[in-house]
Amino acid sequence: MKLIASLLIAAALVAPALTHANEPAVQTAKADLAKGEATYAAVCASCHGADGNSGSPAYPKLAQQHPDYLTKQLQEFKSGKRANAIMSGMAAGLSDADMKNVSAWLGSKVSKANFAKEKDLVVLGERIYRGGIADRQIAACAGCHTPTGAGIPSQYPRISGQHADYAVAQLVAFRDGVRKNSAQMTGVAAKLNDREIKAVSDYIAGLR
Repeated sequence: MKLIASLLIAAALVAPALTHANEPAVQTAKADLAKGEATYAAVCASCHGADGNSGSPAYPKLAQQHPDYLTKQLQEFKSGKRANAIMSGMAAGLSDADMKNVSAWLGSKVSKANFAKEKDLVVLGERIYRGGIADRQIAACAGCHTPTGAGIPSQYPRISGQHADYAVAQLVAFRDGVRKNSAQMTGVAAKLNDREIKAVSDYIAGLR
């Protein structure tokens, strides 16, 4: 009897393991580009342009941006971690799947070239972007965003060709504590003055 009881206990312990082993692995759903395009056209295109290349310097260019970065920003607009009255309202109606689809579609678009406009500042901007300011412990932008501004997927956003006005607004928001969803960027922007922010933003606009 003891032998039979032991066998029954062993079988009971093994059965759940076998059941789970035979279950299919959960697959992460792939983004649906067609749905992403439809959602983008309905919700986002009026400000960010039909293909993600915003024509207004007040609104960021989103074409060719890393999808993971875009999804994170949309989630943080929705949660309130990143404060923006317009974007919080837009993101409020988006599901996680909507965000993923829109972000993937934007990532598949090509960012159009932009240009630096402030000739007297572009040299300063290049120096800060490529080498930082060592005596003030300001890190080079290129260290995270790469020399061409392409960024690093899942870590740092693409910034090449971004509107200078938008870049200025974001750096000032980081510096002033208005934008709080990146401690790293807050730390960098806190050390930059208005002229330096304008210079590096203009240089970024011409990166390609």
